[in-house]
Amino acid sequence: MTRVGTDVAVTGLGLVTPAGVDEDAFWDGLCAGVSTARRCEELAGLPVDFGCPVDGVDLDEAIGGRSVWRMARFVKMALLAARRAVADAGLSPDRWDGDRVGVVLGVGVGGVSALVDNVRRLDGGGAEAVSPLLVPMMMPNAAAGEVAIALRAYGPSLAPATACASGATALALARDLLLDGRCDVVVAGGADAVLTPLVVSAFAGMGALSRRTGDPAGASRPFAEDRDGFVIGEGAGVLVLERPADALARGGRPRALLTGAGSATDAHHPTAPDPSGGGARKAVTAALNEAGWRPDQVDHINAHGTATPLNDAMEAALIAGLFPHRPSVTAPKGVLGHTLAASGAIEAAACVLTLERGTVPPIANLGAASEEFDLDCVTGGARSQEIERVLSHSFGFGGHNVVLALRRFGTDRPSPSDRGVLDNA
Repeated sequence: MTRVGTDVAVTGLGLVTPAGVDEDAFWDGLCAGVSTARRCEELAGLPVDFGCPVDGVDLDEAIGGRSVWRMARFVKMALLAARRAVADAGLSPDRWDGDRVGVVLGVGVGGVSALVDNVRRLDGGGAEAVSPLLVPMMMPNAAAGEVAIALRAYGPSLAPATACASGATALALARDLLLDGRCDVVVAGGADAVLTPLVVSAFAGMGALSRRTGDPAGASRPFAEDRDGFVIGEGAGVLVLERPADALARGGRPRALLTGAGSATDAHHPTAPDPSGGGARKAVTAALNEAGWRPDQVDHINAHGTATPLNDAMEAALIAGLFPHRPSVTAPKGVLGHTLAASGAIEAAACVLTLERGTVPPIANLGAASEEFDLDCVTGGARSQEIERVLSHSFGFGGHNVVLALRRFGTDRPSPSDRGVLDNA
C-alpha cells in the first residue's frame, strides 16, 4: 500500500563522522569540500593504507560509565550519536513513555576488530584466553541493543543489515513504525567502524577501493572521469523521528519531514550494481510516489556517489534519465569517505541541514563531472540554493536500493492531481 504524502518529522540529529563529531563541525567540513582521508597507522604496509577515520573524540570518555568495556567501536559511536540526537530533539528518557519508543540502527558486520583480536587470543592462548565479552562486542545488533538500554526504549529494537543502504533502511523502517502507530518516537540511523587491516584488505582485494596511495586526500572522487574506487570511512548518524502533530504538541521542533521512502532489489550480482539501474529506478519511483512528488519537483539529490566506476556510471544515468531538469547533485563521500552502514543516515542528516540552511555542500576532488555524465554537480564551493524537496540515494552490496524523500518543514504538499504520476515510469 502506498501512503501518499504522509510525513514523519525529523526532530533531532546526532553525528559522529570523519568531518566532525558535532553538527556544526560536520556541516563546516562538508561545506569546505576537503577530503578527510589520511594514512592510518593501523593500515601501514597494506596495498591501501589510508581511510577516513573519526578523530578528535575519546569515545570512552564521551560515553562514560563501566559499560563502555563491553562495547565495540561502532556501538560507542552509535550510542554517542543517539544521545546527542535525543538531546537535540528536546526529549529525555526520564520524561517519555519508553514502551512507545523504538530503536532502529542499521549495521554492516558488527565488531570486526573484537572478533579478529579474539581469534588471535584463541590461537595464542587457547579457549581460556577468549574474552567473555566477545559475543556482545561482535554481534551486529549490539548497537541497537545498547542504545535501547541506555535510552530505556522498550518498543521495537531492530538492526537492519542491507550493507551500504543500512542507515537509510533504518530510517524507512522507523517511518513505518510511526505511520503504523506502533511507536511515538523512533531513534534511527546507522553505524559502522571497520577500518581494520582485515576488512580494508578484503575491499582492496576485490578492487573496490581507490589505489591513490600517493594522494589519500585526493582519492575519493565521486563522478570524476578518473575515479578509481571508494575510500573507506567510519562513523554514525542517528535521527529522531516523530509524527509531526506529536512533535508540535509537545513543543518540539520539526527540522525537516521524511515524506517518502522507496526500496527495491537488483537481484543481479552480490557486489556490482545492475548497470541498467533498474532496481535503483524502482526505489526512486517508489519514494516519489509515497511523497506525492513529480520528478520535476525535486530540487536536489544527495547521490550515493561512491567514486567507483560502476556505481557512478549507473547513478549518473539514472539521475539524468529521471530528472532532465537537472537538479543540483552532491556526494558527501568525497569528504567523508564511504562510512558504509552509517552512510545513508549521515547523508540523510546532511539533507536535513541542506533544507534548513539553503546550502548544498560541494563534491570534494571534483573540478567537473566526467563528460559522459549530464549532471549539475556542485563543485568548487558550497552553493546557496532555496531547496524544498530532496532525494537521498543509498545503494548497497547485495543489490539493495533505498531512496529517501525529505522536504523542508512548512512546504505545501502537491495537489492530489500531481500524485501517482510515476506509476508507469
